[in-house]
Amino acid sequence: MQRQGSIGGSAAIRIRATGGVLLVAHLAFVAWLTLRPLDVPWVMPANLQPFAGIRADLALGWQEAARHIVEGLALLAPLGVLIPMAHGRTDASPLGSLVRTTAAGALISLAIELLQTGVPGQLVDVDSLLLNTVGVGLAHATVVPAARAWLRRRSERADRSTVPQEEPSQGRTPTIPRVGIAP
Repeated sequence: MQRQGSIGGSAAIRIRATGGVLLVAHLAFVAWLTLRPLDVPWVMPANLQPFAGIRADLALGWQEAARHIVEGLALLAPLGVLIPMAHGRTDASPLGSLVRTTAAGALISLAIELLQTGVPGQLVDVDSLLLNTVGVGLAHATVVPAARAWLRRRSERADRSTVPQEEPSQGRTPTIPRVGIAP
């Protein structure tokens, strides 16, 4: 018997819808946080040398460096879970999903950095691009495979607990007794 309608049923639709809504809400928050103009007397030059900002943070001390690095990792990290959640597949390849999600996170981070060039008080930092991308990948690698495995087990349990029923018989095919056979 084949399933009719969307793949995965109503639970998958709810997961996709929730993932889509949370994804849009998170992206709106990130846009508000990173693209608002700042009122500052002067701005540092753009950092286009990889790891230069991280080295400068480490020179300030481990507490300050840890705060800046964790902020960079955490900004887009929810995308590592929300993008696969909005996609809604439980049978995707783990490596392929990680690569797709990390690439999407890198492109979103790059778009934010490019949009920041036109915002007063915001500066372009290649280290934030790297940290954001690593944060998306780490969040995906730690949460998504386990969540997909749990959803697959739950689905298999539900499939085993429901007994497949055959379609009910509709009776004999009706005949019209007064119609004769053609010559």
